[in-house]
Amino acid sequence: MQIIDLSATLRDGMAVYPGDPDVSISVVHHYHQHGWLLRLLQMGSHTGTHVDAFSHMDERGASLDDMPLDRFCGLAMVADTRRPLPPSVGLVFRDGDLNEAHLSTILTAGAPFVAVGDSATMTVDLERALLQKQVVTFTGLVNCDQLPANHPFFFFGLPLKIADGDGSPVRAVAVLNWDQR
Repeated sequence: MQIIDLSATLRDGMAVYPGDPDVSISVVHHYHQHGWLLRLLQMGSHTGTHVDAFSHMDERGASLDDMPLDRFCGLAMVADTRRPLPPSVGLVFRDGDLNEAHLSTILTAGAPFVAVGDSATMTVDLERALLQKQVVTFTGLVNCDQLPANHPFFFFGLPLKIADGDGSPVRAVAVLNWDQR
């Protein structure tokens, strides 16, 4: 089994989407003073590698704590907008600009989730349309160039269990060569 980490490292002062809260990570308990180390994390729910709940762009949509965990993982493949999309698997785009013109193709493929990373981008309008159609969206993935082309893998991007959560940073991973014995 091989695990590829697809998550950006959360850092104090890291870049965020324009208008989102800045990331602040500071030490509040020290070994020499308290006997342990503890950090205070302050960030928006859509920071770094993250997942969007259906409620992110639809007030009638389900929040994170109302969505079953199996919505955040599953069989996936690298996808390319210039080629037919693989059917009935999560789609991970590592390059290209996804927009509303790709919606029907993604829906026809039956993708349970769409993830964008490396140099891939997704417009806000496409993200909104996917979430309204109950397709989970992940953004901010890294290391997608390490994913195999034309070969399925298992994707996991589990969110924190946030009450009424509209999104959450995730530790996204791809598991290759999974032996299911």
